[in-house]
Amino acid sequence: MQRITEITKLHREMIVRWHTKPIENHYTGFLGLVCQQLTYNFQLWHEEDIARSKDVPDSTIAQVKRAIDRYNQQRNDYIEKLDDWITDRLEQLQVTPAPNATQNTETAGSSIDRLAILALRIYHLQEQAERTDATPEHRASVAGKLGIAVMQQQDLSRSAQELIDDIFAGRKKHKTYRQMKMYNDPTLNPYLYKAAG
Repeated sequence: MQRITEITKLHREMIVRWHTKPIENHYTGFLGLVCQQLTYNFQLWHEEDIARSKDVPDSTIAQVKRAIDRYNQQRNDYIEKLDDWITDRLEQLQVTPAPNATQNTETAGSSIDRLAILALRIYHLQEQAERTDATPEHRASVAGKLGIAVMQQQDLSRSAQELIDDIFAGRKKHKTYRQMKMYNDPTLNPYLYKAAG
């Protein structure tokens, strides 16, 4: 199992790279899943920016909304894949939770997802802090937000590592929680199945 520091390094380096080069994933194994999950967060972040624009036609906003739904579904699917990988690895290592093992409200996969979003936030706040066309007040405000985001990343990284260590030591229970997004399923979204009928 990779250390969280490896995961946050991957997040940071890929986000920088993908802002100037095509999105690619050359990783394998667990880090390959981490990188793929990040691609959906990366694309989702930028579609969300477009969705807030006032100078694009409604038809573009509709396309963007569909892209947001698709990337969000894929993002959640890959949270599950991260947790499934951990489940499989625990079985391979024959790790079983101790009788008194407790369970977190958040899975390791969800923590990695949150770290991906924080990495994107930090990158874009840094970008704002370095704007030469912005006022000193804007840059100062952004610097404050950036400091908070970095602190949150450090806190979450530490907690995620503790969770993973506890899971592999049998001190915490682990399971994959299925997202079961209903709005993308034509058999579960009433608007979709009634429209098709």
